[in-house]
Amino acid sequence: MSEQALDRVGDDGQSGSLDGQTLPFWVVATEDDLALAAQDSDSMGSLFSRDGDAVLRAVPLGPLRKNLADAVDALQRIFQEVSDRGGPLPLAEAQLSFQVTASGGVQFVGSGQVQNSRSLTLTFKRPA
Repeated sequence: MSEQALDRVGDDGQSGSLDGQTLPFWVVATEDDLALAAQDSDSMGSLFSRDGDAVLRAVPLGPLRKNLADAVDALQRIFQEVSDRGGPLPLAEAQLSFQVTASGGVQFVGSGQVQNSRSLTLTFKRPA
C-alpha cells in the first residue's frame, strides 16, 4: 500500500480520514462500464468484455473501510450466536470470501460463485 493510501494511524490503531484516498482493485465490469465502452468503442471497448471480466478501478477507501467494518461486525454477532449454542461440535473457525465493488462495497461470495477466484478471504478463529 502506498504512503498516500495508508493515511494517518492514531493511538487507537484506527486510520484517520480516508476520504479521497483510493486503492486499485480488480472489480467485475458493471452495466455502466459496458454502456460506456459501447459509446466510446475506439478508446475503451477493449477494456471491457461482455462476460464479466474484471477491470482495474480506483476504489475509495472511506466507503470500503466502513462497509467492511459493518460486515465484520455483523458476522461476529452471528458467529457469537452460533457459538453460544454450544454442542459437541462448537464453531472454532469460519472462512468467508468477498469481493470489493468499484464504489467500495463488499459482496460476499456464495458457493455458486466460487468459480471466480477474484476474491479475498476473511478467516475468523476462536482465540486460543
